[in-house]
Amino acid sequence: MRNRALICFLAGFGLSMTAVSTLSSHSFSAEFDTNKALTVTGTVTKVEWQNPHTWFYVDVKDNGGNVANWGFELASPNLLLRNGWTRSAMKVGDEVTVEAFQAKNGTNNANARAVTLVGSGKTLFTGSSSGRSTP
Repeated sequence: MRNRALICFLAGFGLSMTAVSTLSSHSFSAEFDTNKALTVTGTVTKVEWQNPHTWFYVDVKDNGGNVANWGFELASPNLLLRNGWTRSAMKVGDEVTVEAFQAKNGTNNANARAVTLVGSGKTLFTGSSSGRSTP
């Protein structure tokens, strides 16, 4: 009886560890570079509240007037809510300044550390997993 309980416990534990690794998300350092800090200002074009990470997109003009769309990764919706965000905190059409760390592959993707709403001056912290307090 005792061996059966131990076998059941170990089997259950093994299954639960498999589920945890399946649900885990990527590490920050696998995709983003803390040495590639950037700050951009632009207009929000899309906000996607989803697990495991919320994403938002911003049209950013360069000095030549060319527009590039940037994607910014945020924390999970639950963590954002605990950091003071609401689903209406940032909307399509809002002008924002984003402090972030760029993707290692050089694409227009980044992990946001802070988002400042230009209209109100309010800064929303993103729950970045960068381990750095400022870009």
